[in-house]
Amino acid sequence: MDKEQQELYRGLLLQQLQELLEHADDTVVDMTNQAESYPDPTDRATHESDQSFTLRIRDREHKLIKKIKQAIERIDNGNFGICESCGEDISFERLKARPVAEQCIECKTKAEALEKVLGV
Repeated sequence: MDKEQQELYRGLLLQQLQELLEHADDTVVDMTNQAESYPDPTDRATHESDQSFTLRIRDREHKLIKKIKQAIERIDNGNFGICESCGEDISFERLKARPVAEQCIECKTKAEALEKVLGV
């Protein structure tokens, strides 16, 4: 992968990282500003369910933030776009769809099949 392609992915990853960090900030602000009390148990349950759902989404986004930072490190180290399992290049199509990919599609498919068999 040449420098131009690496910089393209770096820009893509940095943009995605910025968006995720803005979402995280919004969540913190929203949750600290919600000092509402709900006398109706149904309303309170709905509110708590919504908060729980939001927190699950943010947890997934937090994990994605870590993966984005690792991908940027791989760009810096010159390992971006190389499968961590077999050492082959990860296809452009796969990186375009999932820039944080660490494995080529063949290795990822094998890993997922093994996880399914092991029940992990």
